[in-house]
Amino acid sequence: MAESAVNYSSNVGECSNSKLIMAESAVKAVEPQIRERSGHAAAADRQHLYIWGGYASVADQEQFLPRDEIWIYDLERGSWCVRQVCGSAPPPLSGSSSCLLDGELFIFGGCSDDGQTNELYSISLGDGRFTCRRVTHRSGSPPSPRDKLCCWLHEGRIVFFGGYGPKLLREVGDLQSFTVDEASWADGVFWGWNNETHQFDPERRSWTEVQTTGGAPAPRAAHASATIGCKGFICGGRVKDTRTSDLHCLDFSSWTWSEIVCSGASPTGRSWHTLTAVSHTALFLFGGLSVDCRPMSDVWIFNLETNHWMKMKHKHTHRPRLWHTASAGADADVVVFGGSGDNILLMDTGHCSDVLVFQTQPYPLSRLCQDCISLHISVSQTLLLPLRLRRRLQNRTQRTPAHTPALQ
Repeated sequence: MAESAVNYSSNVGECSNSKLIMAESAVKAVEPQIRERSGHAAAADRQHLYIWGGYASVADQEQFLPRDEIWIYDLERGSWCVRQVCGSAPPPLSGSSSCLLDGELFIFGGCSDDGQTNELYSISLGDGRFTCRRVTHRSGSPPSPRDKLCCWLHEGRIVFFGGYGPKLLREVGDLQSFTVDEASWADGVFWGWNNETHQFDPERRSWTEVQTTGGAPAPRAAHASATIGCKGFICGGRVKDTRTSDLHCLDFSSWTWSEIVCSGASPTGRSWHTLTAVSHTALFLFGGLSVDCRPMSDVWIFNLETNHWMKMKHKHTHRPRLWHTASAGADADVVVFGGSGDNILLMDTGHCSDVLVFQTQPYPLSRLCQDCISLHISVSQTLLLPLRLRRRLQNRTQRTPAHTPALQ
């Protein structure tokens, strides 16, 4: 993201201050606005949130969003910019699985106008050109085409789980790992849900289907996932004709599955929700589509030490979301973008473009002080401050009201 370089000095005159303030106002006035969308790819690096793809509704028709652009949200300033993607961009997609690894945004699977895909792409975020390439493999075989899957990162490798997509009859094999969608099949091709675990090693460019032990979750799609240490978690999702809220853990050190038995009240079954790690012992669940097809806006925190769910109060209860994304921000914030506020199975018109920020833990004193100062200081009053502090305060003074965290 480009940033104008301005040299400040202690004797800057009033005229220079005015020009600076006017220039900043002009930049803010022409700030691009991201389009509403659902089913997009997203990842964050604690400073920026990156958004690619997805779809929206135009005149009651689904329309995939441009494949040759990536949107970048400044988490401190609360502002958007857009950059063109060069190179071999993926086709327009929704329902892909994405993650950020070594400065690259990896995008796998998803659904296009031609159906589900099993291709893997990466967009370089650090070269200034946002170069995209199709990642080819040297060994192994990629998973079958699928969308609405999830992924984890572990020791520089990407682990994928589940999803929905087609298989040839000869590929179906074990019905314990693939549940056929009886409403979708044609000419020896069957669509359905799977519970397969596949791993991609970017350094070796190799695919491996992982043979896990323990009680694997039932085949599913549109579930939510999070990583803590050497363990990957999944929650809920679409399982045949229902939606669930079960919680499972995959230990990457032994590739062993275990179901976590929760005590007390727990979230209702759902799909198209999100799960985000907010500490070494806590998972944050938000939104989704309920068993009775209601868009949800509830927030739950799961404590891994007590195996207990706790429902949390927040100020975004009037903003239900499904098929949105949630990324970890600074100081354990959860940054939610996009998604739909409607039951997209019946009325696909409620796509969103706003950013919801949830505070999950007390902020450090330094952040509280900077937030407080930014509410009572003008740009011109920051000019005598050290450069780094000055920039942080100026970013906060320009933050949009929608970026203010929702206190739990």
